[in-house]
Amino acid sequence: MTKNTGGPAFPPMHDPNTHEFGMTLRDYFAAKASEEDIKAHQEGGVKEQVVDDMNRRKRIVHCNVRYTREQAKYRYADAMLKARQA
Repeated sequence: MTKNTGGPAFPPMHDPNTHEFGMTLRDYFAAKASEEDIKAHQEGGVKEQVVDDMNRRKRIVHCNVRYTREQAKYRYADAMLKARQA
């Protein structure tokens, strides 16, 4: 599955040598995330994980997910792109 990048953030300046178009809108939104936005997107809820215990039995463990600052910025950017599509 291809990640929705929102296309180029600025007027296209295509580099024929690299076939790249520069910063995407997703990158731009991630760069503009405020401290409040980052904190709001660092908490990811609860994740289920299957682990083996000492007796080789599988069990499900629930653990809180906390994203890094960089991951939180891109979670914010993804939310902004989703809001644009609505």
